[in-house]
Amino acid sequence: MKKRFLAAVMAAGLVLSMTACGGSQTETTTAATTAATTQAAGTEAATTKGSEAAGTEAAASDWKPTTTVSIVVPAGAGGNTDLSARVFAEYAKKMTGADFIVVNANGAAGSVAANQVRSAAPDGHTFLYGHNLVNVANIAGVTDYNYTAFKLGPTFALDPAQQLYANPEKFKTLDEFIQAAKANPGKLKACTEVGAYTYYELLAFEKVAGIDLDLVDVGSNSDKVAAMLSGQVDLMPGAYINCKDYLEAGQFVCLGAPTKERYELIKDIPTLAEQGVNLVYPNCEFSFYFPKDTSDDVIAWYDQLVKKMTEDPEVKEAIAKVEMMPYYLSSADSEANDEKIYNEIKQIADDLAK
Repeated sequence: MKKRFLAAVMAAGLVLSMTACGGSQTETTTAATTAATTQAAGTEAATTKGSEAAGTEAAASDWKPTTTVSIVVPAGAGGNTDLSARVFAEYAKKMTGADFIVVNANGAAGSVAANQVRSAAPDGHTFLYGHNLVNVANIAGVTDYNYTAFKLGPTFALDPAQQLYANPEKFKTLDEFIQAAKANPGKLKACTEVGAYTYYELLAFEKVAGIDLDLVDVGSNSDKVAAMLSGQVDLMPGAYINCKDYLEAGQFVCLGAPTKERYELIKDIPTLAEQGVNLVYPNCEFSFYFPKDTSDDVIAWYDQLVKKMTEDPEVKEAIAKVEMMPYYLSSADSEANDEKIYNEIKQIADDLAK
């Protein structure tokens, strides 16, 4: 049923917007604006892990920007993609003197932004910033290209795989939710964007938990939160930055995180595996995607800059304030990581088609 629904959606040309985004299409040069605050504790460990994973050291480069750099974001203002891009823009200017602007271009599962970058001059002054977007859009059939249509730059930040949230008046634990779903197959509603990152996360959750949910396409992150608060849906995958206030106010309960480990950022949230649901879903790892013919000197310059930034205490604190973690991977390791994530999510989609 879900496979047929997805095919019908794509055939109808439904315009999708990326997960963890929200808002309207805008362009701004405003410096990083934070929507929430947190302690910087734990970001050192995340940075260290990223640095250890980056087996390729950033090479020296004499290239530098000669005009304003456009950071094209497949999201509206205010979500984790947008806010972390603004952190990069602010500190990249401080460290290099060059001007960076965030260009919000949401729509069509990120392909509006992706196509804008694919057609840009490969001169280092335009790049796409996001997580998993080009891979998921390709797997969903929205585009005929994936990460290989770009030249990968470094990875700058990490947000743990989106956690599962519910209304505490309905469900207080993961087991309670799963038992209710088993007793009412196809009845409990989970909000998502069909064909996007959370869609495949929910499909994987259904399979591992042995349940059948009614997956409802409600739109952007702000729409998901509204659907949860109004009681229209029973379950919502969400980024911590978008759910923290509701969690603290007692309006949401977090049932668990589909992560391999407990990150400092969400240290009080148990993993699904801890609760007997053996699901580990790809984290949101925010990388730079450049036009395919971009030179190695350009990529090396960004490698150097991002490595330096993710080691800087002030930048670490700024990333922590938007409820994310600094996470450096070199361009080479970012490409290998994208390949891994693409294959993981494609396997979920392939299993659905069987």
